[in-house]
Amino acid sequence: MENTINNVPLSWRHIKIVAIASLGQLIGTGLATLVSVIIPLYQLTAHPELSSGMQGLVGAMDLLGIVVGSVVIGKLSDQYGYLLFFRLCPILVCAASFVALFFPSISVLIVCLFIMGVGIGGEYSLDSDYISSLMPDKWKSVMVGVAKAASALGNIGVAGACFLIVSHWTNPDLWPRLLWIIIAISGLMIVLRIRFWESPKWLASHGRNKQAAMAVEKFLGDEVGLSSEGKSADTPKAVRESWGTFIGHNWKKVIFTGVPWACEGLGVYGIGVFLPILVMALGIEHVASEGATISHVANSVEITLWISCIILPGFVLGLLLLNKVDGVRMQILGFIMSALCLSLLLASYYLHWDKWISIGAFMGFELFLNMGPHLMTYILPSKVYPEQIRGQGSGMAASIGKVGAVLGVFFIPILLKSGGTDSVLIVSIIVMLVGGLVTWIFKSRRQVGQ
Repeated sequence: MENTINNVPLSWRHIKIVAIASLGQLIGTGLATLVSVIIPLYQLTAHPELSSGMQGLVGAMDLLGIVVGSVVIGKLSDQYGYLLFFRLCPILVCAASFVALFFPSISVLIVCLFIMGVGIGGEYSLDSDYISSLMPDKWKSVMVGVAKAASALGNIGVAGACFLIVSHWTNPDLWPRLLWIIIAISGLMIVLRIRFWESPKWLASHGRNKQAAMAVEKFLGDEVGLSSEGKSADTPKAVRESWGTFIGHNWKKVIFTGVPWACEGLGVYGIGVFLPILVMALGIEHVASEGATISHVANSVEITLWISCIILPGFVLGLLLLNKVDGVRMQILGFIMSALCLSLLLASYYLHWDKWISIGAFMGFELFLNMGPHLMTYILPSKVYPEQIRGQGSGMAASIGKVGAVLGVFFIPILLKSGGTDSVLIVSIIVMLVGGLVTWIFKSRRQVGQ
C-alpha cells in the first residue's frame, strides 16, 4: 500500500513540523505571562499609578490583537496560502517587541502589544491548520493537542525567566528588558521557518496538485505521496465567504467551537494575566509585610511559577485520555472541575484557611482547565471544519475565544477594585459553568453539522 499523508507512520519529520508550528502557542502564553509581570512592575514606577481600567487595557491589548489577527490572517491564509503568513507572524511580534524595548512608555507598549497580538492571532489560526493537514490520521488529534500543550512551556519558561531576572532587581524601571525574552523566542521562530513550505493540502484544495506533491516530498520525503482525495481532479477550492455569510452557514459550529473557547479564555488569560496580582490580593505570597515592594512582586511571580508548573501535567493527562475518552466529555468535565476548584479557593479565602490550600486549589483549577477546555477548544475546530474553510473556521473560533479573554482581562482588575477578590472568583466560577453548559447543549454530531 502506498504511503500517503494520511497513513504514513509517524516519523521525526512529523515531530519537527509539530515543534516548529507549536512555537506560536508557546509565545502566545509566554507574552501573556510577561504582561502579568510587567503590570505590577510598572505600577511601582507610575506616578500616579495605573488605574484599574488602564491595567485592564494593558493586559487586554495583545488579546485584542489576537482577535483581529486570528480572523483576518485566518481568512487571508485560506485565499493566499499558509506559508506567507506563517513567516510574517513572528516578524510582526519581533519587530513590535524591539520598538517597545527601545521606546519604553505605556502608550508605546499598548500599541506594540496590539501588533504582537495580531501576529500571535495569525499563529493560532495557522499552526493547527499546518499540523492537521500534515499528520497521519491516527496521530492528527494527538499532535494538534501536543501543539496546544506547548503553551504550557510558554507559561512555565517565561514565568521562570521573569522570576530569575526580577528577583535580582532593585529597580522596577528595568521592566522593558523583559521584552528580550519575547524577542529571543520570535527570532528563533523566524530562523526555523526560513526552510518551510506551503501546506500540501492547501495547494491541493486549489487544484495545484503538482506543487502539492512537491511540498509533500519536501516535508515528509520522496516515499510519501498525497492522499487519494488530494489527488482528485475535482478537489473543491476554498470557499471565500464574507464573515456574515460564513456565520449564517455554520452558526452551530461557530457557537460550539467559539463560545466555550471564550469561557476558557477567561481562565487562561483573565486569571493568568493577573495571577501575580491575585496571589498578592489573596494574601498567599510568603514575604513579610515590611519587605521591599519589588520583593512582593518577585515572590508573587515565584508562586505564579509553581502554579504554572501544573499546566503541563494537565495537558499531558488530557493527551493520554484523548483517544480513550470522548473529547467533548473531557471539555465538559474540565469546566465543571475548574468551577469546583475555584469554589474551594473562594471558601479558603472566606474562611482564612492555610495558604497551601489556596495554592492547591489554584493548581487544581489549572490542571482541569488545561486537561479539558484549554486542550479541546483548540482541537475541535480542526475536527469540525472541512479543509476548504478550516483556516476561516479556526480563525473564527480563536477570535471568539480571545473576545472572552479580552473581556476577562479588562474587567478583572475593575472587579478586583470595586468588588474585591471574591467577586473575581464568583464571576469566574459562573463563566466556567456556562462553558460546560454550552458544550453540553451543542455536543451531538448532528447539532454541529459533522
